[in-house]
Amino acid sequence: MTDYLSLQNISCGYGTMFNLKDISFSLDKGVFAGIIGPNGSGKTTLFRGISGELSIKTGSISLNKNDLKTMPPKEKACNLAIVTQFTDTMDITVEDYVLMGRLPYRNKYRFFETKEDIELANKYMKLTDVFKLKHKHMSQLSGGEQQLASIAKALTQEPNLLLLDEPTSHLDITHQIQILNLIQSLSSDLGITVLMIIHDLNLAGEYCDRLIMMNNGQIHIKGIPEEVLTYNVIEDVYKTIVITQINPLSKKPVIFPVSEKTLKKNRI
Repeated sequence: MTDYLSLQNISCGYGTMFNLKDISFSLDKGVFAGIIGPNGSGKTTLFRGISGELSIKTGSISLNKNDLKTMPPKEKACNLAIVTQFTDTMDITVEDYVLMGRLPYRNKYRFFETKEDIELANKYMKLTDVFKLKHKHMSQLSGGEQQLASIAKALTQEPNLLLLDEPTSHLDITHQIQILNLIQSLSSDLGITVLMIIHDLNLAGEYCDRLIMMNNGQIHIKGIPEEVLTYNVIEDVYKTIVITQINPLSKKPVIFPVSEKTLKKNRI
């Protein structure tokens, strides 16, 4: 199915301070896409526009040909799940936190989890490797464990679209790879469309099927990593000299920074 998530000429933002301009792109079902770009380029504004946190001023966003703007909140919560950069470390167990993902499926006369709710929570806690932590409180977990629990909660919503805001920031490389391997398998194996803000260009290039590079409130370039992560595009947008090569195993682009000391030494 093509154009599962479709943005058509949208604009949104913060009054006269900062606004996105004429943003259009589409993603097929099961695609893992990354939003990249320098600080202040519009990544978070775009994320908030898609999630509904910011109102869309012009244009439209559709999911499976249904307008997200007019979609009832309960239906939207069953189709779209969000994982933010920082997890709310509320004083509840991991199991109870993950079960909160089933709230959109409750009717007003049902106050307790069903057998199906518990089975789904267990399924996704096992998938994210937090089942062994189910009786621990969220506040007792490490940052990486909290992120995995957040993803388990989002998956328990059984969404068709998963939005993630820098899920690997502030994590060590072990948890970064663990989380990105998991997200990659969610898109390829479960057919979930994933849109993720990510700063690390090497991780973005290695894991994402498509990349959307933002700059000054607009899409500078979009496409597969090999098309987006070229040295001339990166130097133009990030104003930084880099060297790009190809990972010999994955054939994905790898970016090498070049220090000022090295530049002077080699007179580049």
